[in-house]
Amino acid sequence: MSEAAADAAPKSVDARPIPPPAAAIENKDHVSLATWLTVFGSVIGAFIAVLNIMITNASLKDIQGALGATLEEGSFISTAYLTAEVVVIPLTGWFAMVFGLRRFMLSASTMFIGATLLCALAWNLESMLVFRAIAGLAGGTFIPLSFAVILTLLPPSKQPIGIAMFSLTATQAPAIGPALGGYLTETFGWQSIFYLQIIPTSIMFTILWWGLARSQSKLELLKNGDWLGIASLSIALGAMIITLEEGNRKDWLESEFIQRGAAIALVFSVIFLYRQLRGPNPFINVRLLKRWNFGLANIIGVILGLGLYGSVFITPLYLAQVQGYNAWQTGVTMMWFGFPQLIMVPLIVRLMKTVDLRHLVAIGCAIFAWSLLININMSADSAYDQLRLANFIRGIGQPFLSVPLAVIATVGIEPAQVGSASGLYNLTRNLGGSVGIAFLATFLTIREQFHSNHVVENISLYSQATIERLDGLQGYFISLGADPVLAGERALRVIDAIARRESMVLAYNDCFYFMGAAFVVGFILTYMLKSYRTPTAPAR
Repeated sequence: MSEAAADAAPKSVDARPIPPPAAAIENKDHVSLATWLTVFGSVIGAFIAVLNIMITNASLKDIQGALGATLEEGSFISTAYLTAEVVVIPLTGWFAMVFGLRRFMLSASTMFIGATLLCALAWNLESMLVFRAIAGLAGGTFIPLSFAVILTLLPPSKQPIGIAMFSLTATQAPAIGPALGGYLTETFGWQSIFYLQIIPTSIMFTILWWGLARSQSKLELLKNGDWLGIASLSIALGAMIITLEEGNRKDWLESEFIQRGAAIALVFSVIFLYRQLRGPNPFINVRLLKRWNFGLANIIGVILGLGLYGSVFITPLYLAQVQGYNAWQTGVTMMWFGFPQLIMVPLIVRLMKTVDLRHLVAIGCAIFAWSLLININMSADSAYDQLRLANFIRGIGQPFLSVPLAVIATVGIEPAQVGSASGLYNLTRNLGGSVGIAFLATFLTIREQFHSNHVVENISLYSQATIERLDGLQGYFISLGADPVLAGERALRVIDAIARRESMVLAYNDCFYFMGAAFVVGFILTYMLKSYRTPTAPAR
């Protein structure tokens, strides 16, 4: 075109690009029903992974008896699953990239169904441990894969809803697991707890088979994979979990087994970190932890894991040891942790659209701390009524904390880093739970011994109150037909049992105090996060 023609051509009033129509903007945030169903199918997996641990622990005594295992041997039934689960979580993102998300999730679901069925058919302890480990390897992938599906399929404005679904299903499992396990075991036998899990896993498989798009595998990555890094992390995490699970039973560093386990975990952790930071083909990007919000959210996630799994560990233990509750009674008490979340999760999703997420996380920490600290003055009479209130309050606070925190942690994560981010975030939360439970078990023993010594010191046979109590008990046993000497011995045993019970209650109070203090620290850390609000889709 000549210059004259160009001058003659009509000039544009505004040279800026014409914005896309509103429909095009809205389309970016539109999520089809099929996608939501696929997300729901993936979060079923998160529910199953946690339920497996809770429902099995409730039936552990019956499984031990059926397989002829001792108490210590039976503990490995849970340890085998938990160890395999923790080991596979950080590896899941890389394996999903190698084999394709759809193929990997369907394969893991199939393996879980098969291993769970074999657990119900186990003929001895050794076979049960093998099948539990295989189930753990498969089930451990469900949590990070569910997280990855949410971050991959949903736009940023819809991700909080997906994370809320994830949080709700994952936290309902601890609430219903003990009661469900106790009921099924008493009614249908311990095998039924494994048969039951096949049903939701099959539903999950069907939904994902239908909803997940086929993706290309990248098998060439196997040739150049960081196998030393994968092996070192697997060994480090495996040794760490076994050490934490068995440490209290074996008196920690007094045991050569625990010493070796701790040394192996430390050495291979160093090798893993070196490979990921300096190696040519790291399989997980640990440098994500240098990002301020992601790194700090992971630290708060450790506290969340401590409080969530620690309270679910301590509360049933107290009810069983002090109140003599069975699995069903304990489960009914724990259910109050799940009820309020059904209402609170949708409310939190709405609040996230207008409120700084840090404020929501801080409120969650404060409520969670309150729910724990109201149990620091328990007596031997504290049972269902008192713990029901604490669990109900905890259920209110849990969504305030878990849902916004996950969004803060993952905001700005590039699609290529979703696998690493999901693996790291879920690993730190699970490790917080594992380390927290191990610490609380040891802390409980130490504080019980401390309080026992203190209580015994204050029980004097020269005290008028003690003499009156012994005389009353001795008279009671004589009235039942015991001779004076035997009645006196029984009276002393009753006083000793009361002293031990009071010491145990005081030790449980200390555990709740420690967890509550941890959430106070979490409250402070929350305001070190960078401010963030969830993006919203344009109004139609």
